[in-house]
Amino acid sequence: MDDKDYEEQLARLQLGLVRTQQAAVASGERIVLVLEGRDSAGKDGAIKRVTEHLSPRATRVAALPKPSDRERTQWYFQRYIAYLPAAGEFVIFNRSWYNRAGVEVVMGFSTDAEQAEFLRDAPDFERMLVESGIRLVKIWLDIGKHEQKHRLDERREDPLKALKVSDMDAVAQAKWDAYSEARNVMLTRTHTPLAPWYCVRADKKKPARLAILRHLLRQVAPAEVAAEVDAPDPELLFAFDAGAIGDGRLHE
Repeated sequence: MDDKDYEEQLARLQLGLVRTQQAAVASGERIVLVLEGRDSAGKDGAIKRVTEHLSPRATRVAALPKPSDRERTQWYFQRYIAYLPAAGEFVIFNRSWYNRAGVEVVMGFSTDAEQAEFLRDAPDFERMLVESGIRLVKIWLDIGKHEQKHRLDERREDPLKALKVSDMDAVAQAKWDAYSEARNVMLTRTHTPLAPWYCVRADKKKPARLAILRHLLRQVAPAEVAAEVDAPDPELLFAFDAGAIGDGRLHE
């Protein structure tokens, strides 16, 4: 894909997002996009393309820091509820309540009992969101180990990306297998008919971004807008199923 083709496709899809937000503001629709993935999987870049032309008043990105001492004593989902959308709003979670099934598992930031409770309760929590009328879209960005190393190295060497560097970067490669295992359990246990997971192969950033925008529009846009959007390549973005673990669709 050359740059011109990418920019033309991106502009058409972003126009679709603008039309979608106009309709959501008029109708009171509430939309939540959950983006999860390994460190450097491309969440920030995807979010930038989604929000670039949307209204700041009706669009929020929630990227929560580690919980405070007080928040650690609350019901786990409690602090996320405050960020859920009101009528006409679109909220993107750049990482979400799924921290408990990912980094907290690998790094031991929560107990086995807390992690088991999360896996039990997350489908019910999301069922309540969907049944309340929220349009919930969950996407896992998947990249390979070598591509992650390349991106993490690039991040450390580029002073303009200094704010993206975190302590977790240092262990992302060393704990690759543990993150894979946590991902597999998370996707398997929390993929439901009401709140399914979709996975995007994100080793190539530009096709992945376009696939995410296509999928989002086909999930939440008004029918007349969604009808104008081609489905993403199923080899690039696909609904999760157990067979994806081990058949090459998800990196091990």
